Amino acid sequence: MKLRHRDSLRLSCPFGLRVLLFVTLSALCSGQSSPKRARDLGIPFDGQPGAFNAITDVEGVLVGQRTLISGHGSRAVRTGVTVVLANSEIRSVPAAVYCQNGDGEMTGAHFIEEKGYLISPVAITNTLGVGTACNGIAKWSLETDGLDHAVLLPVVAETWDGWLNDIEGFALQESDVIHALQTAHTGNVAEGNVGGGTGMICHGYKGGIGTASRVLSEGDGGYTVGVLVQANHGERRELRIAGIPIGRELAEGGGKPDRDDGSIIVILATDAPLLPTQLRRMARRIPLGLARCGSFSGTESGDIFLAFTTCEPDEAEDGTLELSSVPDAWMDPLFLAAVRATEEAIVNALVAAKTMKGYRGRTIEALPHDGIREALRRHGLLRANTKKR
Repeated sequence: MKLRHRDSLRLSCPFGLRVLLFVTLSALCSGQSSPKRARDLGIPFDGQPGAFNAITDVEGVLVGQRTLISGHGSRAVRTGVTVVLANSEIRSVPAAVYCQNGDGEMTGAHFIEEKGYLISPVAITNTLGVGTACNGIAKWSLETDGLDHAVLLPVVAETWDGWLNDIEGFALQESDVIHALQTAHTGNVAEGNVGGGTGMICHGYKGGIGTASRVLSEGDGGYTVGVLVQANHGERRELRIAGIPIGRELAEGGGKPDRDDGSIIVILATDAPLLPTQLRRMARRIPLGLARCGSFSGTESGDIFLAFTTCEPDEAEDGTLELSSVPDAWMDPLFLAAVRATEEAIVNALVAAKTMKGYRGRTIEALPHDGIREALRRHGLLRANTKKR
C-alpha cells in the first residue's frame, strides 16, 4: 500500500487517533517494531536523566513536530519540521548561540548574539525549508491569541535531507509549521524519522531527531539540562557508542558516500539561572558530546548550537530587571550534563530511526540493534535495561 502522510492528516477522525494510525501503519509497512531508545539496548550512559529523558524535562519547554512522508522515486517526500518552545507564552529568556562549523544556517542568531535572549520558537527543518519555517512562525505569532508581540526575527535552523528527500520539491508548507507549533507539548518526544529529522542521516545510518536530559544532584543545585538534536552528520567509520568503534565493527550500513557532509543542530535548555555569557559556555561544550560519538565537525558540516534557560529575570517595581546566576565556580556539573545529554541524544536518534527508502530509490539502513548489543556484550559493557528511558 502507498501511505501518504499528508493526506492521512485530512481524515475526519480525531488528531490523536490519526497519529496513532499513522505510526502503526508505518511500523507495519517497514516490518519493524516500535522504536527503542538507547538505554533499552543496554547502552551504558553516565548521569541521571529526568523523567522523560528529554528536553521537555526542563519545566515549561514544549516540542512539536510535523512529519511529511509521501511519494517515491524522484518525487519522494521525506521531510518535516520540529519546533522547540522555551515557554507557551513566547516570553523572552536568556540565550546564546555557538557555531562549531558554519556550513549551515540558523536565522535570528545575530539578534541573540546582540541582545542575549531568545524571543522566538525554534524551528528545525531542511535547508530549503528555512524561509517557509520563518513565515510559518511569523504568521502563527500574529494569529495566536494571548501573544502580545509578533515574532519578527524567527529562529530557524536547517540540515540537508536531499539524499532521501526531494528537497527541490519544497514540500514543507507554512501550515505544517503552524501545525507543529499548535500541537507542541511537554512529556515524551518522538525520535528518529520524525519532524525535521525525517530524511536525515547520521554517521552513515538513518538519523534524525533525538533527545536526552540530565538532572544534577541536590548538592550541585538540582538543575535540569535537556538537549534535542537533529542529527545529520558524521562518518560511519568514525561512529563510536560507549567508546566502542561501532562504525568499524558492524558490517551493515552504507548507502551513500562515507563523508561528513551533513550537519547537526543542537538545542540545549536548562532551568539553571545563567547569564548569556554562561549559556554560551554551555553551548561551547556541546561539541564534546559530538566528539564522544566520533564527530570531528567536517568542513561541509553545519554544526550550530543554541542554549537557553527558562529561568527568567525578575522585574523590579521601577522596571529594571534583576538577574541571578550560578557562580562560575559551580558550572562544571552543568558542563558535564551538557556533554552527557548531547551524547545520549545523538545515540537515541540513531537507535530510534528506521530504515528508509526515499528519493530516487535510495535506501539508508537503520543502526542494527542486535549488532549493538553484541558489540556491548563483547566489550563487557552491556547493561540491564534501566527504568529511566
